[in-house]
Amino acid sequence: MIKKFVYCTLLSLYLLSATHSNAQTPPSSNEISQYSPFLMSVLKGDATKVQGYISQDIDLEQRDTAGRTALHIAAFQSDEDMFSLLVQAGSNVNAFEDDQYDVVTIAAVANDIEMLELALSSGGDAKNTTSPYAGTALIAAAHLGHVKVVEMLLNAGSNVDHVNNLGWTALLEAIILGDGGSNYVEIVERLLSFGADKTRTDNQGVLPITHARQRGYTEIIRLLE
Repeated sequence: MIKKFVYCTLLSLYLLSATHSNAQTPPSSNEISQYSPFLMSVLKGDATKVQGYISQDIDLEQRDTAGRTALHIAAFQSDEDMFSLLVQAGSNVNAFEDDQYDVVTIAAVANDIEMLELALSSGGDAKNTTSPYAGTALIAAAHLGHVKVVEMLLNAGSNVDHVNNLGWTALLEAIILGDGGSNYVEIVERLLSFGADKTRTDNQGVLPITHARQRGYTEIIRLLE
């Protein structure tokens, strides 16, 4: 009973987050008002000033009040030139902000293909465990229906059967949080082609195909049979 209560509480919080946010929060006006000159220059995309700070051996890993580094800020801004400048200067591509998000997950959730490609090619690890739900960028992309992002992360070696703290894999999330539409059908196809375990249940012992049947997702049921 206690286990079920904890599961339901986590599920409610997760669904609230999935419904009302983009899973990560970009810098707010209040946070920006407290930025150092370096972070403000990154936010504004002022490469000349940022290069000047780099030449002065600025701390590239300094954080804002939410734990974001300059690289996180550049990812939120979808500023590929700034991102590349910071990476070349030695910024940690696999740093986490306070909610345990990295630049790969930020780009994945935003469906920002160019930034994701840059983050991965710069050393971002698709296997990173991210978010308060101990998930991955792949799980986030699967539940949001980002087909190309899912494909990129799978090709980059993301763990297709990683289980988050709700007991869900990317396959389960694509079914439970998806709408059964064409994007989610494609995502399920790609996950299965990379060996996703369709026999892995959630924490309540429910199979992916059972979730699909409960929702009437005919095409996904066909793939899982």
